[in-house]
Amino acid sequence: MHLSQIILSRTIWARTIAASTMLALGAALVGCAADQPSGAHRAAVGTGADGFPLTLTNCGREITLEAPPERAVSLNQGSTEILLSLGLADRMAGTAVWTDPVLDSLAGDNERVPRLADDWPSYERVLEAEPDFVTASFISTLGEGGVTTPEDLEKLGVGSYLSPAECLKDNEGDDDGTRLDPLEIETIYQEITDLARIFGVPERGEKLVADLSRRLEAAERKAPEGGVSAMYWFANSESPYLAGCCGGPGIIGRTLGIENVFDDTTDEWPQINWETVAERNPDVIVLGDLTRKNQTAETARAKIDYLKSNPVTAQMEAVKNDRFVTVSGAELNPSIRTVYAVENVADQLADLGFR
Repeated sequence: MHLSQIILSRTIWARTIAASTMLALGAALVGCAADQPSGAHRAAVGTGADGFPLTLTNCGREITLEAPPERAVSLNQGSTEILLSLGLADRMAGTAVWTDPVLDSLAGDNERVPRLADDWPSYERVLEAEPDFVTASFISTLGEGGVTTPEDLEKLGVGSYLSPAECLKDNEGDDDGTRLDPLEIETIYQEITDLARIFGVPERGEKLVADLSRRLEAAERKAPEGGVSAMYWFANSESPYLAGCCGGPGIIGRTLGIENVFDDTTDEWPQINWETVAERNPDVIVLGDLTRKNQTAETARAKIDYLKSNPVTAQMEAVKNDRFVTVSGAELNPSIRTVYAVENVADQLADLGFR
């Protein structure tokens, strides 16, 4: 039996119905399927002095809001940090699915928002927060097999928004999806401006995008001269998840002129054996420093220890010469952290002598 059916008999259902009724009276939000490909992404502001009603299409679904959300739940760190950066902590009812500590600049506001779970919350726990809107960065979280689906939320009168970066890749199968076209920073900016408009603060979105754009341009000027090759290791020591050509790390590489030694795969995070890694022998290894505990070799320290102890990888030039670049796990996922990643990689490459 589906979880949404199970909770029908529980007290939480009454609270959910109450929240839905309030939503219908004060901030009605309706989502309906649109006959568009999943990559389609457009927005059009409706009539009204304050920009509402607002209609937009997100990942092939058309949604209409009569008023900005007041109790949002964000199901991934990337989405959460966008909302916090837009100054929306007072309109957030909960967060979940974290890989790392929140940005220092957002820590104060983040403390004001309930954390439903460090990892995936149950659907029941999400409904307990009585959300009127749900956001997420990944279809694995907000989609079939995830915490919930847009369709299930829609039945309760709850709207949802999925990062457009997810709409632009093939998410079939059990892996992290495949990209035939490189992800561009403009798609991340689109998520920021969409969410700003959804919450009725479009000027904050424009300001945040302008600031990130300036920082990205400044980091680009620090790009090393000459060819530098790299690989990006997210997690898992037995069968490591390494970045393919075209996700968030692709933006880092194109901005700084770094060659990804696995840019011949369009998988987002393919699992590749260590013998193949050693054969590619990159100049630099970019390591995700995660604080979660879902996989083996989550922290950068654990990754370095493994690379030095494994006889296959210990002879790689980057390992022998300690040419490691460390970024947070969140910086390897498409989000505002992508700009932070470009800055961090540029600075650490300079420290390693790549100028």
